[in-house]
Amino acid sequence: MTVYLTVSCHTVKYTVKLPKLFIPLTDIQPRTAKPKTKPYKLTDGGGRYLLINSDGSKYLRMDYRLGETRKTLAFGKNPEISLSEARNKRLAARKLLDRDIDLSQTKTLIFEGGMAASRLTAFASRSDL
Repeated sequence: MTVYLTVSCHTVKYTVKLPKLFIPLTDIQPRTAKPKTKPYKLTDGGGRYLLINSDGSKYLRMDYRLGETRKTLAFGKNPEISLSEARNKRLAARKLLDRDIDLSQTKTLIFEGGMAASRLTAFASRSDL
């Protein structure tokens, strides 16, 4: 978007960048996504995306920052983990990140340990951690 501002006899041009809006993935998009020669991502918002590899495998992942380090949290393969489950896990993971808890240290305890998303949310809301 370009905004023109005229002050007395001077015209100044300002360019304003609007935030990029995302459209969440529908249930059909992961099923119909075809592999390409290189891996590519279908974004779902909030750092969450579906990674489609060249061999056809589809992984639900989330990128996040902890301090200055960029990290990736894997939720699992697409047919085994639904989009709604990944969204619930992302909300719980975001609560842990807000409290500066490193997800790479707690991932094996929480996600791979079989803790359900509702229990994960309760774990993230505990105040004694």
